[in-house]
Amino acid sequence: MGLHLYNTATRTLEEFSPLHPPQVTMYNCGPTVYNYQHIGNMRSFVFADILRRTLEWNTYQVMQIVNITDVGHLVSDGDEGEDKMTIGARRDNKSVEEIITKYSDAFLADLEVLNIKRAASYPRATKYIDEQKQLITMLAKKEYTYVTTDGIYFDTSKFPRYPDFAKLDVKGLEAGTRVSLGEKKNITDFALWKFSPKDGAQREQEWDSPLGYEQRGFPGWHLECSAIAMKFLGNTLDIHTGGVDHIPVHHTNEIAQSESATGETFARYWLHNAHVLIDGEKMSKSLGNTYRLVDLHERGIPPLAYRYWLLTAHYRTQVNFTWEALAGAQSAYNRLTNYVLSLNISLEGIPITAYINKFTTFINDDLNTAGAIALIWKLTKDTSASDADKLATILKIDEVLGLGLSVIQTHAEQEKIPKAVTELLSKRKIVREQKNFAESDRLRDEIKKHGYEVKDTSDGQKLEQI
Repeated sequence: MGLHLYNTATRTLEEFSPLHPPQVTMYNCGPTVYNYQHIGNMRSFVFADILRRTLEWNTYQVMQIVNITDVGHLVSDGDEGEDKMTIGARRDNKSVEEIITKYSDAFLADLEVLNIKRAASYPRATKYIDEQKQLITMLAKKEYTYVTTDGIYFDTSKFPRYPDFAKLDVKGLEAGTRVSLGEKKNITDFALWKFSPKDGAQREQEWDSPLGYEQRGFPGWHLECSAIAMKFLGNTLDIHTGGVDHIPVHHTNEIAQSESATGETFARYWLHNAHVLIDGEKMSKSLGNTYRLVDLHERGIPPLAYRYWLLTAHYRTQVNFTWEALAGAQSAYNRLTNYVLSLNISLEGIPITAYINKFTTFINDDLNTAGAIALIWKLTKDTSASDADKLATILKIDEVLGLGLSVIQTHAEQEKIPKAVTELLSKRKIVREQKNFAESDRLRDEIKKHGYEVKDTSDGQKLEQI
C-alpha cells in the first residue's frame, strides 16, 4: 500500500506523491519563543516527527524546516495588541534576545527528550528580515498591498480563493463584526508589516521598513513562514504542517501571500493535528491550563510515556489530558520496555515479514499509530515467533514510532548479561511453555546463582540483577 495522507486543502485522503522523488520538502510551523512550550504544543512536533519517520520508512529523503518565531506574533490574530516577545521579555525582566535564547534552548531540549529527530534547520524569523521585505515588495508590485497609519496590509479581496482553504464564510464574518475595521478595507485583511509607534517608545526589535517608508517597523507573523519556507524549500512545498488552529487565519494567510507573489501553489499537502484538551478546553497559555514536560517528570512520568500516549490516538483526533490517562499510558509503556528487556538479546533475529507488512499498512494509512501499537502488543503474545525475531520486529517498527526501544535494548546489551544467564532464561521459557514447573524452578535457582532474579509477569519473564 502506498502512503496516503489526509490533505486539509482537499478534505480527502490522498496518495502521497512528491514533486521530485525521492526528495520531499516539509515545513513545520514552529514555536513562538516568548515562553516554554506546553505538552499541547509538543503534540504538533511529535506528529511531524512521525510523519517524517514514515516518509523515511517509505524511502523518501526529507528536507525538514521548522521555524522559530521570535518577532511579530501579536496577542491577537486581528493584528492588534502587543508583540508576545515584548510581553515575555517584560515578564522575565530580560531582553528580548535573552528570552529568545532561553526558550529556544528549552524547546530544543524538549524535542530531544521526546526522541524527535532534528530538522535540517530551525531558522529564526529575525534572521530573515530581508527575505520578508522582498516578499512585500513583490506583492506591492502586483498591487496586493495597501498602507495604513499602522502598517502595510494584504488586500484579501484581490485573492478570490482566500476563503477556500478554511471554508470561510467571509460575508458572515463581515455581517457578524461588532467593531470598526479602522483603516482595513476588509475584515480578513492582514498585516504584512507593522510600523513602530510614533510616540518615541523604541521597540527592541525594529528595522527599516520596505517600500521606502521612513517609519521603522517589524514583519507580521504570517509573513515569516512564507518567506522562510520558500527561502529553504522553494516556491512549492511538498508538505506543510501545523495545528488545526492555524487553518482559518495563519495558514490561510500564508497561502494568500505566497501564491499571490509567485503565482504557484504554495504547498501540495497540508496536514494538521488536533488539540490536546484539558477539562474539555484547548490547552493554552492564555487560559493558564497548561503542563510542561517538566511537570510530568516531577510526577515520575517520562517524556516517552507521553509520546506513547499521544500515539495511541490518531493525530487528527482530539485527546483529553488527565493524569489518570497518562498514568495508564505510562504503565503500558513500562510493560513494553520491560518486555523488550526480557527478550533474549544474545541472539540476532530477523524482522517478521508478515508483521512488517501489516505495520506498513497501518502507518501508510494516514499515520495510524494506534493500529501500529496494537500490532506490537499482538506480536508479544505470538507464541509461534522466536524471541529474537520478535525483538528484531519491534525494534524495526520503533524506527517509525520513536519510543526509544532500541536505546533501552542497547543499554541492556551494555550491561553485559552473561551468556550463561541468557541461555538459562531461554531454556526456562521453553520448559514453562511445556508446563514443566519443577524444571522451571530449578532453572530459576540456577539463574539466581549468577546474581540475577527472574520474575514471571503477564508479559513474560523479567530479569533483574540482585
